[in-house]
Amino acid sequence: MTLTIENAHKTFADGTQALKATNLQVADGEILSLLGPSGCGKTTLLRIIAGLEQPDRGGRLLFDDMEVTELAVEHRNVGMVFQSYALFPNMSVHANIEYGLKVRKVPKAERLERVAELLSLCRLKDYAARSITALSGGQRQRVALARAMAPRPKILLLDEPLSALDAALRDQLRDELAAMLRQFNISAVFVTHDQAEAMAIADRIAVMSEGSIQQIGSPQELYHAPASRFVARFIGKAMPLAGTWAGQTLQLKGGALDVPGASPHTDIYVRSESLKVDPGGMLAGLVQSVTFSGGHYRLGLSGLTDSPELIYAHSFGKTAPAIGSTVRLTVEPNDLIYL
Repeated sequence: MTLTIENAHKTFADGTQALKATNLQVADGEILSLLGPSGCGKTTLLRIIAGLEQPDRGGRLLFDDMEVTELAVEHRNVGMVFQSYALFPNMSVHANIEYGLKVRKVPKAERLERVAELLSLCRLKDYAARSITALSGGQRQRVALARAMAPRPKILLLDEPLSALDAALRDQLRDELAAMLRQFNISAVFVTHDQAEAMAIADRIAVMSEGSIQQIGSPQELYHAPASRFVARFIGKAMPLAGTWAGQTLQLKGGALDVPGASPHTDIYVRSESLKVDPGGMLAGLVQSVTFSGGHYRLGLSGLTDSPELIYAHSFGKTAPAIGSTVRLTVEPNDLIYL
């Protein structure tokens, strides 16, 4: 199913404009992430898609070619996975998955066949008789996903599906969730504030801020070609390199940087993974912090620009530069972001 949103906006009774006029389309089988900080409008948009909120007058929603703007949530045939999973603790795994089919009065033989199919797809066959309280966080997530998929919804909506998990498990399960969503081959929209989660799972990401979509595109497009300073800093946490211009050379406090194709009207940004410690580098910074990140050290540097904000760089090797030392740095021109 395709989802089309036209001019959807939402102002609450207290005057808060949670969502500005929004136009969006989700293709058949596409996984789209609504990504942004708290209060940016992403959950309001998800609730409008679900039918839990109505857009203000003039907004429209279409499932394929059928308008569903005023259709109640129970008639939209959407599957939902909540942040808390909202599973029934007094029921077994099998009973949780079967519940929605019972409510819809699906014949028993058909119910059992569908539940068996989902238990297999979600790798839950060995847990069918277990209580929800006896499951791990990852297993509960799979049950919630199976229960949402049981009635064969037209679209799947997920609200912060991994936020209830600890950090280590969250990293493991985001790849698993992406694989399962593609296995179901269903259009899906999921809300998250975690850029790594969105980039790992989504086909496209809609970056939101202050009630509107700032940019929409593939993870690669947003990372390599952000359209605004907000997107550059939110996706990959790009850092500004402020300095003075001499032709196409940007003169920083810590050295000169050639920026072919740029001009004094261009803002230059760089990401920490693109700024590397190199004894032969043309730039220099003073090490203020050192963080071990497994395959590299992340250095917080001052003195590279006039800004009091630290600039971060990567140092590879088994040892890190000492705090208080000066390091040389290099960055490839192709890794710079021009805005």
